[in-house]
Amino acid sequence: MKEVGENFSTSGPENHGFSSLNSVSWNLGQEDIYKIILERGEGKVSKDGAMVVATGVHTGRSAKDKFVVRESKNMDAIWWDNAKEMSEENFDTLHKDMADFSKNKDLFVQDLFGGADLEYRLPTRIYTEYAWHSLFIQNLLITVKEEEKKGFVPEFVIIDLPSFKADPDRHGSRSETIIAVNFEKKVVLIAGTSYAGEIKKSVFTMLNFLLPPKNVMPMHCSINVGSENDSAIFFGLSGTGKTTLSADPNRTLIGDDEHGWSENGVFNFEGGCYAKMIRLSKEAEPEIYETTRKVGTILENVVLNEETGELDLDDDTLAENTRGAYPLSFIPNSSESGRGPTPKNIILLTCDAFGVLPPIAKLSASQTMYHFLSGYTAKVAGTEKGVTKPEATFSACFGAPFMPRHPSEYGNLLKNLIHKYDVNCWLVNTGWSGGPVGEGKRMPIRATRSLLSAALDGTLNNTAMRVDEFFGFEVPLSVEGIDETILVPRNTWSNKNAYDSQATKLVEMFSNNFSIYEEHVDADVINAAPSLIKA
Repeated sequence: MKEVGENFSTSGPENHGFSSLNSVSWNLGQEDIYKIILERGEGKVSKDGAMVVATGVHTGRSAKDKFVVRESKNMDAIWWDNAKEMSEENFDTLHKDMADFSKNKDLFVQDLFGGADLEYRLPTRIYTEYAWHSLFIQNLLITVKEEEKKGFVPEFVIIDLPSFKADPDRHGSRSETIIAVNFEKKVVLIAGTSYAGEIKKSVFTMLNFLLPPKNVMPMHCSINVGSENDSAIFFGLSGTGKTTLSADPNRTLIGDDEHGWSENGVFNFEGGCYAKMIRLSKEAEPEIYETTRKVGTILENVVLNEETGELDLDDDTLAENTRGAYPLSFIPNSSESGRGPTPKNIILLTCDAFGVLPPIAKLSASQTMYHFLSGYTAKVAGTEKGVTKPEATFSACFGAPFMPRHPSEYGNLLKNLIHKYDVNCWLVNTGWSGGPVGEGKRMPIRATRSLLSAALDGTLNNTAMRVDEFFGFEVPLSVEGIDETILVPRNTWSNKNAYDSQATKLVEMFSNNFSIYEEHVDADVINAAPSLIKA
């Protein structure tokens, strides 16, 4: 077996089921991987140096093809309503077949850390069939420093073979594509898909399982920190402004997607970003735009003019979900350590397309847990195939697909941390005001940023509040520089009865969604629910 690069671990491929490989490329750097990608025809370089690749038929996650191994030790720990089960026998067969498939082939290996907290980080090894996947995950996870190499032993292993096709009869899969998660063995097998996001989310899924028993809260969120050592957590589903609002030139970015909260403070799970690129605006998001012009960035399914080397970020021919993977260091004012102090503020972001929620509201710990478990936002017509009118979306913990444990476990962890550290919590609506989509207007981004600043600098803590008649949370009566009308959503509607009707419908949606959690939460959380009876 030919070996290139540096294997600084005593663990070899034979430890993970491989034999008779043609070659292994260990922990290669960006320059070497670029050369191999081009030699193998896996990608092309733009005129500014970014590597442009195509993922083929899979341009997003294959959620229906993700399986969790059911074995005696995890039977009671997994949220099986949210997971497809796989037998240990099927997993072992799949593992062996993938290893056999790799004989006489070339593999790329990266040894990296998942998690910036030195106490809770997860030593991770990733075997990839494609060279560009090796650079992708090197961008996304945390590099092992020279002084940390000695004694590095991979605790978690990902094997990623896109050209291997799973067999439903033999492996228990749904199709030729499979993402098989074994929490006991700490191994994830990925086959039949070239979408690199599956590798990234496998790390998140594993940490989401391993950390709660250690009393560490895993979170699908972005985090930044101000000059007063005041960390802020931003939870939010796609389209709510999580990445945009946390990228504040006056605050240091810890990370934009996956984090943990331990007794040591908050910490990034990653060392990079995986940002949406479709219709990216140089004016609206200049920092992210600049990453498309940097050597080392991987651009997935972005259209490239092969004659000029120019990128067309507006072209969705290959995918609507175009992505860029780049090191966090490519973003100015980003944290070098990936760590921050205990947060002073938590922001739950929602894009309310029904025009009911206020632009900002203060939440109690119980209300925060209620809305965290609800994970509400709304899809707008045209953003997703088949969506023709506003649709409510509820995703527990603002990331249900990646949460292997029951949502209440994460919710209770969060509520306890809020109480312990006396954290201020806010619900911020970046959606519509004055009516639903088609009637009202989108919440002005300038107003959202001003209200966020007032929350983060403590101004809103000393502001007079009213109690919302439907949702029970507190809403500022006035904020300097903000039109007071938008602080009372009902006042922005020309037809007040229509507002009451729409608000009642939204409360009913919350109530129907939350019914599955009621037996798992305390009475204070149930009492924090919105009320169908208007005060």
